[in-house]
Amino acid sequence: MIRHLVRNQLWKRLVRYPAVAMIGPRQSGKTTLAKSLGGAYFDLEQQSERLRLDLEWDRLTAGKDLIVLDEAQSWPDVFARVRGAIDRNRARLGRFLLLDSVSPALMIHVSGSLVGRLSLVELTPFLLSELPTKASRERRWLYGGYPDGGVLEPTRYPQWQMDYLSLLSQRDLPTWGLPAKPQTTDWLLRMLAALHGQIWNASQVGQSMGLSYHTVNGYLEYLTGAFLIRRLPSYHANIRKRLIKSPKVYWRDCGLLHALLNILDERALLTQPWVGASWEGFVIEQALGELSSRGRHADAYYFRTSDQYELDLVLDFGNELWAVEIKLTSAPTIEDMARLDRTADIIKASRRFLVSQTNRPSGTARRISCNLPTFLKYVQGYEP
Repeated sequence: MIRHLVRNQLWKRLVRYPAVAMIGPRQSGKTTLAKSLGGAYFDLEQQSERLRLDLEWDRLTAGKDLIVLDEAQSWPDVFARVRGAIDRNRARLGRFLLLDSVSPALMIHVSGSLVGRLSLVELTPFLLSELPTKASRERRWLYGGYPDGGVLEPTRYPQWQMDYLSLLSQRDLPTWGLPAKPQTTDWLLRMLAALHGQIWNASQVGQSMGLSYHTVNGYLEYLTGAFLIRRLPSYHANIRKRLIKSPKVYWRDCGLLHALLNILDERALLTQPWVGASWEGFVIEQALGELSSRGRHADAYYFRTSDQYELDLVLDFGNELWAVEIKLTSAPTIEDMARLDRTADIIKASRRFLVSQTNRPSGTARRISCNLPTFLKYVQGYEP
């Protein structure tokens, strides 16, 4: 089994909290990781498993084993039972591990029942740094990170991705509350693929679909909550320039994006006019995934002014502000770095990164032109 970076963070949280919820998209590896920790496992999507848990509840909660509740959001009654067991003995830690495929924004039972009793950990599809072989790492951008989606076994792409999205739109998203018909969801997913890396304009999308911008924004909320789409907000600096304030939208997994756009191999990907946006989203997700998996917090933004000063990623660590420009090139130029510096100066960024596919990183820890692996080493918290 490939070890996820988040595993160590998961153990640390279980030592400190009575319950931990591991959230993340379907088929990202939550069940496999949870089972590797041991304990009593229950799949709450299955009626027979709910009955088994009900019959064994008193024995399990009196014992010392970790209780793993998979797809907990499918049986809301379990949250009140977990809360009751925790409140009867608040001193006992590491008792419950809940696995969920929707974010807390959609998982209202957690916010209502387990506040103060539970810690959240997010599991992403495989990160670049988690993959064991050079071949799998080279496939990661094209195929995405889902364990069964091709990054480990290339023949499964892109059929796995298309089946995955079809099942989400037909079954899971409606179950979680999305009111759209599956055909409407499919249409929106394809529109979002075309809009990857662009400023979100709900009115324009709604007009194309014959829906109000309120409705389209509501649908996007569900896709974000299902870990399909990331909305990257605008960084609002106190400067004398007009800022673009709407968020950007990105597909969180590039394999899903590429499958929707009918990209079958790397050659086809590199010939697309939007390939730079694909690379940009890939770099952003790798950076944010590394931070999340290691339990390191930073607020993430993009920055753009009306006169075209732009940063693809701004990371605010509280005590440091990083300005990141992402270029799909193997030969970044002096002007690329100068443009980054000019924009980074506007927001007073303490570190500047020009991330490309260069083979020769250069610069200092405060101002560097580098490739993605080198950038991720900085994100991980140490210098290469």
